[in-house]
Amino acid sequence: MSNDLVHLLSEDRRLILLRILEKAPGCEANHYLLREAISTLGHNVSHDVVLSELSWLAEQGLLTVEVLGSMSIAYLTGRGLDVALGHATVPGVKKPVPGE
Repeated sequence: MSNDLVHLLSEDRRLILLRILEKAPGCEANHYLLREAISTLGHNVSHDVVLSELSWLAEQGLLTVEVLGSMSIAYLTGRGLDVALGHATVPGVKKPVPGE
């Protein structure tokens, strides 16, 4: 797989994770639920990949992550909400297409 494709898939995964959290009750979800949700949207990846993406998104200030035993819970931040809705952009996160 080319580096360009890997980069595009990662950007898309990050946007999808933010958008799932935006729709989730309380703008939060655990990594198990997030993995299941993104797999229905074309990203069949491991829990490790989801956790890595959550960590990257947290480093950008787009969400916070709380670890409870073996479960990680992601909480969308205001900045993450702006990116999910297309009101702000962050390099490394796909910009949403209007109307999607």
